[in-house]
Amino acid sequence: MAAPILPLAVSMGDPAGVGPIITWKAWEHARKTGSRPFYVIAPASVMSAAANAGPIEIIPDTGHALTTFHNALPVLPIDGPVPAPGTPDPSTASSVIESIRLAVEHTRAGKAAAVVTNPIAKSLLYRAGFKHPGHTEFLAELSADGGDAPTPVMMLVGGGLRVALVTIHRPLASVVASLSVMEITQIGGIVGSALIRDFGIAKPRIGLCGVNPHAGEDGEIGREEIEVINPAAAMLRSAGLDISDARPGDTIFHEMLGGRFDAILAMYHDQGLIPVKTLDMWGGVNVTLGLPFIRTSPDHGVAYDAAASGQARPDSLIAALKLASEMAQARAAS
Repeated sequence: MAAPILPLAVSMGDPAGVGPIITWKAWEHARKTGSRPFYVIAPASVMSAAANAGPIEIIPDTGHALTTFHNALPVLPIDGPVPAPGTPDPSTASSVIESIRLAVEHTRAGKAAAVVTNPIAKSLLYRAGFKHPGHTEFLAELSADGGDAPTPVMMLVGGGLRVALVTIHRPLASVVASLSVMEITQIGGIVGSALIRDFGIAKPRIGLCGVNPHAGEDGEIGREEIEVINPAAAMLRSAGLDISDARPGDTIFHEMLGGRFDAILAMYHDQGLIPVKTLDMWGGVNVTLGLPFIRTSPDHGVAYDAAASGQARPDSLIAALKLASEMAQARAAS
């Protein structure tokens, strides 16, 4: 017997940002295309006050999302203020955090298929005492269950690319010194496992970026490839993963588009994100690998200016919902 379809759990993000607007637009798109239903965890007044708001159905639990979705946006209500669109308000921090926490709780309890998070303003949450560098670290802590938190890995999906990052928000001057065989090996293993379990790729092929121009040119332009990156690749291959040695960053993305790789492991933030955003500025998706649940997110920020105008493109959220549903289907079949 096939497993029952579960809805996706959507966090509201910053209620003064574009989250509420793009959630409404994504709901309209999902109804028209027959996409997997979702519900949003938010104060009902936040969703009803958003630009282009439609009918809302307050649901008592996640099960009602499936039966109400095609007639109204299912909202699982929480308490919280209603800020003016485009006007950051620190008093919303607790409801933003609670929305994320509940989405994770529901998904881990088998009441939702995946977590899809709308954008947050980390600086706003910091002022309210939020102690995590961002969404990803908070999600990892919610997965800890009293033990060590899992290692989350950031992957960007868009434009025909899947690009995971070894280092994320690190100053470029510190990237090279921070690379280690252990870290690259650990992250490569997480990416390989996720490609099998969440993307349905039986024998994934991963391309490994060098960190120096021309992947170090055999040590003439840096030895990190010889001393750190390639040894990590050798360890991963010995464990059964099909992964290349360090490839030049200026050609490896073209190689993936040509079909050589199923994913790329980039050494630093801009090395990986520039190609994805160049190829698909509006539809890129941020995926967190290595968690015990599926999490996707639009690959953009809160966009207060767009929220103030009432105009925002929902492409990235629509893509995040679609990818979350596909990953949930792949995981259920594995």
